[in-house]
Parts: sequence; C-alpha cells; structure tokens
Amino acid sequence: MPHGNVIRGARVGSAPVRPDERHHPAPRQDVTYWCRNNHRTSIRIAADAAAPPQWDCPRCGLPAGQDAQNPPGRTRAEPFKSHLAYVKERRTAEEGEALLAEALAALRRRRGES
Repeated sequence: MPHGNVIRGARVGSAPVRPDERHHPAPRQDVTYWCRNNHRTSIRIAADAAAPPQWDCPRCGLPAGQDAQNPPGRTRAEPFKSHLAYVKERRTAEEGEALLAEALAALRRRRGES
C-alpha cells in the first residue's frame, strides 16, 4: 500500500498538534469532605477561592464537612408550608381583610356591579 500524502488521525482543516504554550491552568487546591456515612469526597477549587464549609455528599446526599472526625449531622428539613401560610407570616388579619375588600371592589367595578 503506498504511503503518499495521507495524514492519519487528523481531519481536514485541523491545526497541527502543538503543546499548550499559551494556556496555563489557574492554581487549584484540593478540598476533602466527609459525611456521616464516612464517604470521602474531594473537589478541586481555585487556590484563591474560599472553600465552602459544607458540601453535599454525591453518594448519599448528606451534608459533608472538612473534619473527618466530626462530620455535620443531617440538616433538619423545614416542614411544608402552603402559600397561605407564607402570606399569613407577612400580613396581619386586618391587612388581609382590607386587601380582600379592595380586590372584590375592583372586581365588581369591572363587572359593572354596584
């Protein structure tokens, strides 16, 4: 088989392979976290960035901390609140009655009722 001008392993129009002379990766640091199930998770972050105090374990989902001897416990889940519960936290009963009366009056005006 003649060799000719065949370039193997390259596509038409590709640039020649050169070492990365213009690319220098940013300095990074390894940070290790442990969860209550003794799972070890290592992440790499920028050297000048502050590491978060907790990281979610990718294996079990529990929070993980940087202290292997004392990992953080399970976070307490906040109970489900309805939209009405959040509204009641922001407004008093009197404010709610006033808003309801205003909305009903606007609705009656649009419908042409008195």
